[in-house]
Amino acid sequence: MREHKVALLAGAYSLAMILGALFFQYVIGVPPCEMCHWQRWPHDGAIVAGLGSALFFYMRVIDRDTVKLFAWLALLLIVVTALIGGWQAGIEWRWWPGPASCTGPRFVLSTSMDLNAPVVSCDNPSWRLFGISLAGYNFLCSIVVAILGALLLLKKIKLPVPALDKWANS
Repeated sequence: MREHKVALLAGAYSLAMILGALFFQYVIGVPPCEMCHWQRWPHDGAIVAGLGSALFFYMRVIDRDTVKLFAWLALLLIVVTALIGGWQAGIEWRWWPGPASCTGPRFVLSTSMDLNAPVVSCDNPSWRLFGISLAGYNFLCSIVVAILGALLLLKKIKLPVPALDKWANS
């Protein structure tokens, strides 16, 4: 597969994940915890590396080797967000302890002013589908995308749909 298309797909995947997270946060009302924000940062980097390098390649600012380097960077950032998501999913399932900053006891102020902002705990998922939280889905989907992207860059697989394979290799 052409390197610029892997970069484009990696960046588009991360953009879709960020837009999905924002949809859950602002439309559905699922508040993010601290670790949820940690998972967004590598996606932000993958958007810039993937979509930015593809755009610069199409504008003929960078060459094929440079866009390949940025495609690998975008895939690496997707692996990083997957690992953070897997770490959080393990915390949610109580397989290992989480960071004290978002799983420990809270200090509660007791004054006449309500200074207590709602705190979202990292070890209690706000939403699950088929027993898997959003962090778990981030882990599963991101690992699959990173592996497929790496295989496409290494030219180890062909896309099963002829039209997609033709697009990818054009």
